Amino acid sequence: MTYRMRAEWVGGVLLVCFIGLNRVKMLTFDQIKILPKAVLHDHLDGGLRPQTVAELAVSEAYQNLPTNDPVEFAKWIKDACDSGSLETYLETFQHTVGVMQSFESIERVAYECAVDHANDGVVYAEIRFAPELHQHKGLSLDEIVSAVVTGFARGEKDMAAAGKPIVMRTLLTAMRTAARSTEIAQLAIRWRNRGVVGFDIAGKEAGYPPSRHLDAFDEIHRANFHMTIHAGEAFGLPSIWEAVQVCGADRLGHGVRIIDDIKKLPDGTFELGELAHYVRDRRVPLELCPVSNVHTGAAKSIAEHPITILTKLGFRATVNTDNRLMSQTSISNEMYLLHTQAGFTIEQLRWLTVNGMKSAFIPFDQRLAIINDVVKPGYAKAIAEFS
Repeated sequence: MTYRMRAEWVGGVLLVCFIGLNRVKMLTFDQIKILPKAVLHDHLDGGLRPQTVAELAVSEAYQNLPTNDPVEFAKWIKDACDSGSLETYLETFQHTVGVMQSFESIERVAYECAVDHANDGVVYAEIRFAPELHQHKGLSLDEIVSAVVTGFARGEKDMAAAGKPIVMRTLLTAMRTAARSTEIAQLAIRWRNRGVVGFDIAGKEAGYPPSRHLDAFDEIHRANFHMTIHAGEAFGLPSIWEAVQVCGADRLGHGVRIIDDIKKLPDGTFELGELAHYVRDRRVPLELCPVSNVHTGAAKSIAEHPITILTKLGFRATVNTDNRLMSQTSISNEMYLLHTQAGFTIEQLRWLTVNGMKSAFIPFDQRLAIINDVVKPGYAKAIAEFS
């Protein structure tokens, strides 16, 4: 469905509604797969290939896998993650992190991440991981970051040679349940201009507000660096408010619960609360992950996911994968589901992609080059061919 927007001021409130005009031609999965894409929210330890997990479990002498069969492991992960609980979802990471405790294993996972994204049509990706989780066998924080950056560089080189160029960058994540966020922030700053483009905090939201890590955020601000904060996924508006107003986040990791500050009126229009207005009007990017949000209970279904309303209302919405292994997804799958179940047109998918590139943490000129030289021409060609 395509839409015509109607907006009017009523009592000092901007009311917006969208009128359906016509049905659009449905795209196939393969057509969506060739579209150029940007990914801003993807966890390295949430995107391993099942076969790689099985093989690394042997080389790393990790003996706690629920099964050594890759197919069965993928099914076990999927079932565990489809629980509707963020806490249960996060428990599955003990196995992927468990097999990523050497330079070689981390480098391999990073390399395969670049290859898999490039083969899925991704032209720019920011992949995040928590260095502090990979020190069980004595690696230093710098060695861990080096392994990831090395793997990404190798992947970039091989995929460029294969005619599928991709730019891989990374975000360093601190665990909000731990007390090493300042150390990780300093690590991120130390690796800026060497593949690291920002800082993040992640983990359980409830009981662990982002304001516990103000010293880390101060480090980032003083260094004129970038940061995103997991907020508004399992926890609601207070988490988003703290991330934006207290901590000064450049982007919101998920942020899907901003929908709680948007009221649908009886006539079908929407009324934004003060926080929703602020997030939209200040163009704070939302790193939305539809499939993952359904699995963790942050959204009921793809068709009912807030990304549809947020897109219509002009929020800086982006679409992402979060954890490709846990959610059995890819960015092509996310877009295909939005297209087939939520009615997104190819023009709206292009808009989400451009939003992603506008919100990336690389320099402005580099963002603009990818938008103008890769994304827009790619979509223009696809629209002409598919029509």
